[in-house]
Amino acid sequence: MTPVPPPFDPELAAALEEAGDLLRPGLTTLADVTAARDSDAARLPELLDLTMDGAFEVTDRTAPGPRGTPGVALLVCRPTARTAGARRPVLYHVHGGGMVLGCNRLGVNTALAWAKELDAVVVSVEYRLAPEHPHPAPVEDVYAGLLWTAEHAGELGADPGRIVLVGASAGGGLAAALALLLRDRKGPRPMAQMLMSPMLDDRNDTPSARQMAGVDVWDRRANETAWTALLGDRRGAPDVSPYAAPARAEDLSGLPPAFLDVGSAETFRDEVVAYASRIWQAGGVAELHVWPGGCHGFDGLAPRAALTRSAARARLDWLRRLPAR
Repeated sequence: MTPVPPPFDPELAAALEEAGDLLRPGLTTLADVTAARDSDAARLPELLDLTMDGAFEVTDRTAPGPRGTPGVALLVCRPTARTAGARRPVLYHVHGGGMVLGCNRLGVNTALAWAKELDAVVVSVEYRLAPEHPHPAPVEDVYAGLLWTAEHAGELGADPGRIVLVGASAGGGLAAALALLLRDRKGPRPMAQMLMSPMLDDRNDTPSARQMAGVDVWDRRANETAWTALLGDRRGAPDVSPYAAPARAEDLSGLPPAFLDVGSAETFRDEVVAYASRIWQAGGVAELHVWPGGCHGFDGLAPRAALTRSAARARLDWLRRLPAR
């Protein structure tokens, strides 16, 4: 019997209907990755005003990559307003794209909007993409970029003790993996981690993954394609590294406070809820939101929807509360 998916929020359902085939799950084979990279949508981040009407000074920097690899491209956005002696927080942004798509400009507008409100620096990292660069290339690039950010915080007018890891979808999964890697390697400790609809579990066999097959914007087949690109034949095997799939981590203790959110009508729902529960079970701090009727990436799909506005308020409110922790 085919599982019945939960209903979409009415405003999101209307947006999905209007978008039609443009938002149908498109990654069913690795050949689809090349087509997606060549699409017009892949070039949209290049059109963003990263200065936010002059609020930010934008530079491209390069961090040393893992040994024997190219440097890691970083997009650095600093508030143009100068305050003597100021040490601003940093939003360390990891872009989405299923581990196979995207660049450090993808999704960074969301982090910039928060940074404008919070007087924060944004550093957005570009990582090598699968399948050309399978695990551990993406997470090691993200790790190298974080080390550079912490080491150069003074130069950026930032506080290395107030770095927040931020990521959505694949970027959320990589941000969660980075938190684990920093803990285990005893690297710089982030102040917090914001994981929005994070891609956490290569096994792809939760009830929500089965419910949303062929329905969600990012469905079970697309998820399988992306994880296979990252892991190859190891996908779903018992020995997958938690730095590839954070849901595989046996120990979630000692992590920075986490914000996790996810839609009730998306593939990642159950793995995100389970991850938050396991953080609590390990004695950690997590705030979890499950947005009723939310599909994957609903805030980008319908930016004016009531559900999107609620999610935006919750995320920004959580960021504002961090200095009080």
